[in-house]
Amino acid sequence: MPRGGKRGSHKGARRHFTNPEELEHKRKQEEEERSWREQRGDIEEEGSNESEEESSDDDSKKKGVEGVIDVHNPNRVSGRQHRKATELNEIDSTKPQLSRREREELEKQQARSRYEKLHAEGKTDEARADLARLALIRKQREEAAKRREEEKKAKDAASKAAVQEEKLRRAGRKN
Repeated sequence: MPRGGKRGSHKGARRHFTNPEELEHKRKQEEEERSWREQRGDIEEEGSNESEEESSDDDSKKKGVEGVIDVHNPNRVSGRQHRKATELNEIDSTKPQLSRREREELEKQQARSRYEKLHAEGKTDEARADLARLALIRKQREEAAKRREEEKKAKDAASKAAVQEEKLRRAGRKN
């Protein structure tokens, strides 16, 4: 049994190549035929024949029943149009196309900035609560400062009285 199994293998088989002289001969024949058609004025018909050949090639490329049944696929994009960068900028400037996530992110940022503005003006509930808490803290600090000042004055007065008493005591000992 050969190496390729039942199918057979092309390895080691003789290969056939087209002779370059033969290719050149075919090209010259086609060129002569085209020039003969130009002289007769059949060149226009040749163009229409080529378009028929192209359409038949398209039919042969279709798979299955596509060649028999004309099926329209709305999702198929054929022949994408190339646009210039200037045209794209004009389209973008007229109507911004944002994705859902981008749009939501933008709305979130705008809402945050609005809230911060209202908060700074003191119009939100949280801002009112903060201001009330700050007022209470200021009041407590003022009271604590007064108490410390009174204690300091009392200490100073006590220390002065102690110094006076010490002076009197020393003056009484000398006498």
